[in-house]
Amino acid sequence: MNINDTLQYQNIGLPDDILRRKLHGDFEGAIRLIDRRLKEENLSDALRHSLRVHREMILRLPEEFPYSRAEAIDIIRRQIPDFTEEEFDELVDSRRIRWIYVNGEMRIFNRFFSSLCKAYPGFAQRAGEVLPGVESAVGGVHLLDHAMAVMKERGSMTNRIRIRASMRIKDEHFTPGMFVRAHLPIPSACQQQRDIRIEKVYPESGKPAPEDAPQRTVCWEEHMTENHEFVVEYSYLHTARYHDTSAMHAEPRQLDFDIQEEAPHIVFTPYIRQLARELTAGMTDPLCKARAFYDFITLNMNYTFMPSYFVLDNIAEACARNYTGDCGVFALLFLTLCRCVGIPAQWQSGFAAEPGFCGGHDWVRFYVEPYGWLYADTSYGVSARRNGNEERRRFYFGNLDPYRMVANSAFAVNFTVSKEHWRADPYDNQVGEIETADRGLTYDEFVRAKEILLCEEV
Repeated sequence: MNINDTLQYQNIGLPDDILRRKLHGDFEGAIRLIDRRLKEENLSDALRHSLRVHREMILRLPEEFPYSRAEAIDIIRRQIPDFTEEEFDELVDSRRIRWIYVNGEMRIFNRFFSSLCKAYPGFAQRAGEVLPGVESAVGGVHLLDHAMAVMKERGSMTNRIRIRASMRIKDEHFTPGMFVRAHLPIPSACQQQRDIRIEKVYPESGKPAPEDAPQRTVCWEEHMTENHEFVVEYSYLHTARYHDTSAMHAEPRQLDFDIQEEAPHIVFTPYIRQLARELTAGMTDPLCKARAFYDFITLNMNYTFMPSYFVLDNIAEACARNYTGDCGVFALLFLTLCRCVGIPAQWQSGFAAEPGFCGGHDWVRFYVEPYGWLYADTSYGVSARRNGNEERRRFYFGNLDPYRMVANSAFAVNFTVSKEHWRADPYDNQVGEIETADRGLTYDEFVRAKEILLCEEV
């Protein structure tokens, strides 16, 4: 079994004594007890896998939450000198700032400041920060309204897009002669994309996976004598077609694919089952049920940056409890609720590929008879609600814009050339992965970049 496949056992959880140490932030003690348990011969295979997964999760937690409360307040005051401690505590209590205990002390999420600037207009304006991308609290989103208008008028819109992506091991983590296996995501053949061209690969030894790979990459394997970039350039046509879901009525009969659980994050827990029943009470039309799930998320949830998904437990249910998340978290909750009531749903992800901006993004496609596959971007729906744009919020139930790059059509699957060690993100791939002969590199050990070279309507 590939080590990343053992993540399916995460939901077994930790023995109580280890869990108490983890929740208190006694990570050293938790690791010590896990190592002690792993030496016991009477462990079931499932519990052994779970312990190994949680051990790696615990090892990664401290770098996700590096700041003390005082340090976090100082970071804000560099941009907002009159910011008060009371304001900080209110942001914590209202779930706008993520935190955990480390040795009994509150420690703050490493991207808390940019998360506040991304999602909350008042804070962003006080800080004088404008983050890129259409989901930002401050800034224009006219291109989405343009795409929406074109699609409603013509029935579809197509963009020709060209992207350059690269990554490089940081010099302090490079050793001459080391073996390296590197992956960068590239466009996959799907309903939205065609005429995919790999324009440049450097080094030329990189091998693209088949176009239908569920998480498509170009892969390099080499013993590196000198540190260098791994680079890929590609172009493709991306078409978004308009579906007027307000005029659709789906058939109750559904097909029995893509409705299964996929532990550890797509799981029909008692709460998920009860929530799905409450939201769809009295409904028989699958499209109405899917819309109820979309409305629940987009009308009630608040956007926040998230820690690495590797360190998170049961993402979909946690979102339904906490009412916060990012694009992937919202997508997983929508996907899980759909599958729970028998609506086929699939993960899709890659980039938001807009003129002048390229950023990782996740969404869902779901299947209803007789229309086939439709789309839902719950994160853009949340953003539209925040900006008071109800037309755009409704649009992203059933539709996507043409500013996308789809690399992944499944969640938590191996690459065509599988990684041997822990992935930086074992569930999705938007920025690339690197491993050596001994271990997988974490995100702070290599740098990534991506650039839109062309994005024009055709």
